[in-house]
Amino acid sequence: MIQTLSTSEAADILKRDEHARWSYQGAYALCEWLEEMETGGPPVEFDYIAIRCEYSEWKTALEAALETGYKPEDDDDADDDSKEEAANDWLNERTTLIRFDGGVIIGSF
Repeated sequence: MIQTLSTSEAADILKRDEHARWSYQGAYALCEWLEEMETGGPPVEFDYIAIRCEYSEWKTALEAALETGYKPEDDDDADDDSKEEAANDWLNERTTLIRFDGGVIIGSF
C-alpha cells in the first residue's frame, strides 16, 4: 500500500518526531530535497526514523563541520563568512549538505 505525502505533510511528520530536533524550515527543506532525489527515479519510502538517523540539522555549516571532525585552518584574520564557506566546502566534499534559510542539514558520515 502506497500513500503519497505532500511536502508539508512529510515535514509535519518529521517535526512531530519527539526524538529529533528539526525546525519546521529544516524539515521542509529536507523533504523538498528528498522529492528532488526521487524525480526521474524510484519513489522515496518515507521512514521518519531512518531519516532522523541519516540526517541532522545544524544552525551553521561551521557548527556541523566542527562536530564531525573538521579542523579549521588557524586563520585569525578570516571573517565569519569565510569560515562558514570553508566549512561548507569541507562538508560538501564528504556528505550531503542541504542549505536553507536558518541552517543546514547534513547526511551522516
